[in-house]
This record gives sequence, C-alpha cells and structure tokens, in this order.
Amino acid sequence: MNHHSFTQHGTRGTADWQRADAAHFLHPFTDPKGLAAKGARIIERAENIYLWDSEGHKILDAMSGLWCVNVGYGQQALVDAATQQLQQLPFYNAFFQTSTPPAIELAELLAEITPPQFQHVFFTGSGSEGNDTVVRMVRRYWDLVGQPERKVIIGRVNGYHGSTMAGASLGGMSGMHAQGGLPIPDITHIEQPHAFENGTGMDREAFGLKAARWLEEKILAIGPGRVAAFIGEPVQGAGGVIVPPASYWPEIQRICDKYGILLVSDEVICGFGRTGHWFGCETLGFKPDLMTFAKGVSSGYVPLGGVMVGGRVAQALIELGGEFNHGFTYSGHPVACAVALANIKLIRELDLVGRVRRTTGPHLAARFAELNDHPLVGETQTCGMMGAVQLVKDKATGESFAGALEVGMLCRAHCFGNGLIMRAVGDRMIVAPPLVMDCAQIDEMMVLIRRCLDLTLVELKQKGLFAS
Repeated sequence: MNHHSFTQHGTRGTADWQRADAAHFLHPFTDPKGLAAKGARIIERAENIYLWDSEGHKILDAMSGLWCVNVGYGQQALVDAATQQLQQLPFYNAFFQTSTPPAIELAELLAEITPPQFQHVFFTGSGSEGNDTVVRMVRRYWDLVGQPERKVIIGRVNGYHGSTMAGASLGGMSGMHAQGGLPIPDITHIEQPHAFENGTGMDREAFGLKAARWLEEKILAIGPGRVAAFIGEPVQGAGGVIVPPASYWPEIQRICDKYGILLVSDEVICGFGRTGHWFGCETLGFKPDLMTFAKGVSSGYVPLGGVMVGGRVAQALIELGGEFNHGFTYSGHPVACAVALANIKLIRELDLVGRVRRTTGPHLAARFAELNDHPLVGETQTCGMMGAVQLVKDKATGESFAGALEVGMLCRAHCFGNGLIMRAVGDRMIVAPPLVMDCAQIDEMMVLIRRCLDLTLVELKQKGLFAS
C-alpha cells in the first residue's frame, strides 16, 4: 500500500486507527492505559454543529470542540483565508523588528472590538501561553514602575488558566498542582464564587459580595505592597460553568482599584461572543487591565492566542520598558491571524454576538430552567451559550453523590451513546455549543439532554444508588 492511499480517510478502519492511536499518541488529560483498553473515538468529519465518527454516527457537538468552534464547522471563508495566506506567506516571525500584514490587521481589529482601554495586543499560540505571558508582563510592569516587590498573583480555587507551568499555577485545580510541584512561587488562591457549594442558605447577591471580599482578606494577609494582580475567568469554564452572582465582579473591581492591583480577565472561553457580548468582562460588568484570549478568536480552525494589554500596562512597557524579553516563534503567525480576521468578520456578518444576547442565549436559559423539574437536577445555570446542570442525590437537601461514584461520568457515557457531546465536571454536566446553533437546534439538544438524564436516573435506580 503506498503512503498516499494509506493516509486517505476511509482506507483504515476504526480498530486500525485505535491501535495506532494507542501505540503512538499520548492524549491530553487522559489515562493512557485506560484509553488503550477502551479505544479512542475517531472523529472524521464535521459540519455546522455536528460531527461524524469513523463508524458513521452523527453526534451533536454541544461543547464546540473544546469551547472554541464558535462559528461552527465547515465555514469556507476561514478555509479560503488560510489557503490564500499559505500561498502568499505561510510563515514569518515577528522578531527582529519585522511584521506581517495579517498580524497588523488583526491587532487593529482586536483594538476595535475589545473594550476601549485596550489598544495593544501581544500574540501567542494558545491560552496557556497567553497566561504565561500575563505572569511575565505583570511582573515586568511592577518592575518598571518601581515596585518590584509586587510579585504575588492571586487566582481562584477551581479556576482554569491552562496547563503550562505558569498557567497551571494560576489555575486552582488541585489535581494539576499535585503533579509537578505546583504552584510556582508567588501565586496563591482564594475560594471560588460557587453559590451552590459555598453559599448554601445565603442570598445569592450577598454571597457574591462575601466571595469577592475573600480577595481583600487575602490581599491584607499577604500585604498590599506585595500583590501584583488578580486573575479570574468571568464565568469559570472548565470548573463547571460557574456563573458568579451579579454582585461579584463589580466588588472585585472595587477591591483591585482600592489597592492599585492589576485585574486580569481570562477570556479564553468567554471571549468572542460566548456570553452575549464580545467579551465576558462586558457581560459581568468589570474593566480589566489585561485580557487573555484564544479559542474563539479563530474558532479553533488554527491555533492562536494572545493578551490584550490595557493602557496602564502598555504605557509602561512602551515608555519605560526597553526590550521585553518574552515571545514565541508563532507570535502573530500570519496564517493564524488571517483565519482570525476571517472568523471575526464572519461573527460580525452573522451578528452572532447579538443573536446570543437577544435570541439563542435567552432560549437556552429558558430551556435549561425546564430541567429543574428533573429528579436528578439540583440547579441549572446559563450565561449566553454556556450551560450547567448540577446532578444531586437529594433535591430537597442538595446532597451530592459520593465522589467515588462519578455520576457525571455515568451521565456522560449516556450522552456519548445517544449522539451528544456534553462534558462532565464532577457532578456537573456542562455545554458550550457553537454560537451558530439556532433555537430549533437548541430544542434538539434539549431532547437529547433530558433523555440522557432519564437514562442516568434509570441506571442509578437499578444500582440502588437513587431512592425514588
């Protein structure tokens, strides 16, 4: 068999792909031994909000790939942008006082669509690299303004900021910290604004204020003169689509302003229309100094990330800074930037941001609220095109299932078995569908979600783990 035919789709069966996968491909966030025993799901093609695996099964992708395919699959404008740029200039770097037209045009466009304090961008290859850049940039800023002792960056328990050394440190995932001796020095965390877990019996907005004030307590414990920045996702994504009370972010803003601390919004998931505004900080009501982005900037078609740099930090870097000793081979990659330009233009043409705010987001919220009648559901939350369903053992008390049971994984297996990709985060089932999803497709997804909840309930009852 010649090499050409060997690499064409359809010439290898599922079992063959799975064998090769197990033999050579180490997957992210995966137990390789467990996957090898089971065999990977092989995804071969996609269109709009649907995927097809190597067995020909059609799957509704309610996770937008990995929170990223905002414009859906198969958008020819993005394919054409990549093709044309590959033909004209497939690569050049941004080192050595050099630039390329796509990088310049994307920087201009990002300055236009982001909140007004942002006129500058630093490009990276991913969100993780973006958050590593934040650590370097925040500490460089305080050096330049004569306060080098301000090094401590505060994140949140169960926050997610990537899996590089600095990104995983900024995040508050204990499982990640246990592998690799993290966090790195001068990064610490406060508890998350998760009302269902941490605000039981409290008024939601009162809890939001209390959760924000944990930041002030931490600042005072460390010493205000040592704290450099606070970082958070407007809505926690990988932590389980945890939507904070409306009172939370304005109070975080007040505290950061009071102590002169830089405020960083991780918009890797929330950016580019996901919450019904271009950026999550606009939806949640705060004005960050730095803003990390990735995923939706190119709808995942080509890897790209970056940091929007607000006036306060940009001015210091430009006027006081000299050389900033940081960057990547692929900072401002011309093909990635060309695809991002086409992607943002398409988001505008389709008015996806407005559609999420006015139409599909409210419809998703209404349909998710209907799930509150289900025996397994303790709460639902949505924000724009993100949604969460909290699975509980007892609706009356909010009692959760034993952690060892992994009820979320039981539910996820039913989702996969019924043509739905829905993610499990502990006992929380979450979705973040492509922004091109229409109301009829939301209804189609909701039928699948309810069916999978029903099947999970049946399984739990059969195993004697849920009393009727």
